Amino acid sequence: MAMAAALPARGAVFGLDLGTRTIGLATSDATRTVASPLETLRRTKFTRDAEALFARMDHRAVVGLVLGWPREMDGREGSRCQATRAFADNLLKIRDIPLLFWDERLSTSAVQRMMVEEFDLSRGRRAAKVDAAAAAYILQGALEALARGRPVS
Repeated sequence: MAMAAALPARGAVFGLDLGTRTIGLATSDATRTVASPLETLRRTKFTRDAEALFARMDHRAVVGLVLGWPREMDGREGSRCQATRAFADNLLKIRDIPLLFWDERLSTSAVQRMMVEEFDLSRGRRAAKVDAAAAAYILQGALEALARGRPVS
């Protein structure tokens, strides 16, 4: 089912930027207008990662997930897409929730460039914030598509 049709009229959505060592986490407001960086989770085992994610989702009454879809620059789906799909499939085995994959190509580099050019953050300060900021960048793109009625699934 398409994510837009599966979502209730109101409720926050989480954006995730899945890395091999971390998960960048962002949230939207209840009207799904604005995405904001939330935090970066250190990955351990899937079970613990899922518990941490679901605890945060429950705390914020999250009604859907947007996962960054890490295509290769030429559009191919490589091993990182396979890992993201496996993570999503395992989450959905635990909890049925509307989920959308959203192209994340260049999201991290765009966020890093913004952090340097607009906020003049040092490399150390960027490293601590880039995953959650990339998740917000990914989520904002998906929110804008949903608001425009652009088909997303």
